[in-house]
Amino acid sequence: MKAKFDISVDVERSLVRMTMSGFFSSEDIAQFVIARDEAHHLLRCRANEHLTLVDIREMDIQAQDSVVAFQRVLADPSKVSKRLAFVVARSLARMQIKRAADSRDASYFSEVDEAEHWLLHG
Repeated sequence: MKAKFDISVDVERSLVRMTMSGFFSSEDIAQFVIARDEAHHLLRCRANEHLTLVDIREMDIQAQDSVVAFQRVLADPSKVSKRLAFVVARSLARMQIKRAADSRDASYFSEVDEAEHWLLHG
């Protein structure tokens, strides 16, 4: 399945919501990073004080080079969020995101509501 993503910002809550699906090429990852950076410009909180919720339940298993690219994206200290929650399906994709996010203190959930509650009230 072709890569798709959607990024929205809840400015009042300093919450960035991302939904990602499909198979990401290096070009798709580059486009995602541009969109993420544009979304971060909408935030009014201080740097690294935002919350991030990433729903990847519809994301396909990724090629190893894509996993490595996502590791680099997640390790960028200028974009690190105060709290990071992934909503993941129970699959190999779950293992891949854990490996990609090993440089981050992230939590993993099976439902969006759980992840959002943890971000906002945890």
